Amino acid sequence: MKKRSLLLVNSVLVFSALLMLWEAVILVFHVQPYMLPNPLTVATTTAERLPDLFAAFLITAEEAAVGLLAAIVVGVLVALVFARSTWVRRLLFPYTVLLQTVPIMAVTPLIIIWVGAGFSAVMLIVFIFCLPSIIANTTQGLISVDENLVQLFMMHNASQFQVLRKLRFPHSLPYLFVGIRVASGVAAIGAIVGELFAGSTSVGHGGLGYSILYAQSQTQTAYLFSLVVAATALGFGFFFLAMFFEWLLLHNWHESATQSQLE
Repeated sequence: MKKRSLLLVNSVLVFSALLMLWEAVILVFHVQPYMLPNPLTVATTTAERLPDLFAAFLITAEEAAVGLLAAIVVGVLVALVFARSTWVRRLLFPYTVLLQTVPIMAVTPLIIIWVGAGFSAVMLIVFIFCLPSIIANTTQGLISVDENLVQLFMMHNASQFQVLRKLRFPHSLPYLFVGIRVASGVAAIGAIVGELFAGSTSVGHGGLGYSILYAQSQTQTAYLFSLVVAATALGFGFFFLAMFFEWLLLHNWHESATQSQLE
């Protein structure tokens, strides 16, 4: 408890110091408001534009959540196939790594042609961003089970499905959640990047990425800062939600969660 209180105090002090440094830079270098507004202006703009900000936040959050959930479902299914067949894994697993290297900006025009601009395109972009880490980590967890434990199950006449359900899949859960944590942060980035390129189906209605483009075109720098803060909060929210579900499922039996709880 004392460590957490100390961490909270330190965080507040660091945040206050950053705000003071921000204000000092503006005063010392006489930075114009359209280039760098002061913290009070950003806070005021955030309060005034809160309904628009919240609406854009919800749109981006929905796009990121749907894309992330789709990536988790598909990624786990693909990992199960990879774990079941060594031949299939060796043949196709390198393409999941290759998927991480594809410049999403290069394929975005194709995605827009295939599914059109708006929600579907952004969701698909998030899906592509998140899928590789889910497949890679879950596959690693499924195939890294101690062979002695597998043989012990087989000695008791366990079927392959029982080995998967009672041994391999529970063993892969910590690996899966590592992938989900990585993908949860990437999901918010993917949604905003998708909106920057795939845009919206209607003028004036879009998520944080669309709002960033609009604020930039209108030189609304203070509102841009508000949007950046909202985008950061979205990424943090997804990450901590993933950590919560990891703790919920693992804290009763796995050492990674129990150790973090003790700390």
